[in-house]
Amino acid sequence: MILDPRTGPYKRAEIGDGRGFFEMSRRCELTAKGPMVGHKVSHSNIKTKRRFLPNLCNVTFISDALGRNVRLRVSTNAIKSVDHNGGLDAFLLKAKADVLSPRALDLKRAIEKKLPKAEFVKKAS
Repeated sequence: MILDPRTGPYKRAEIGDGRGFFEMSRRCELTAKGPMVGHKVSHSNIKTKRRFLPNLCNVTFISDALGRNVRLRVSTNAIKSVDHNGGLDAFLLKAKADVLSPRALDLKRAIEKKLPKAEFVKKAS
């Protein structure tokens, strides 16, 4: 039986999504941090391949613009970034679309619709 990568639990969230977001991938939904490859170096300097996985947490953020809670799987670095930028809404408005996951991109569009246009002009300048 030939396995088609577009079917099953590991299919791409959107066809043609080149950002590497799969439905069950180990990737931060806000900063796109993913696994990195490196070496495990022994005492005798023997190098063996290993993976460095991101520190992902299931976190519930509060969206003031949408008036509801949003549950995302993000890295601990992204939690600090969201807190530093003044909340989820402010972080998503500043974030570039090519870094966000499809779910986070939908949230960003919904927040942009809810907020008045005058607020965007102030933040842009």
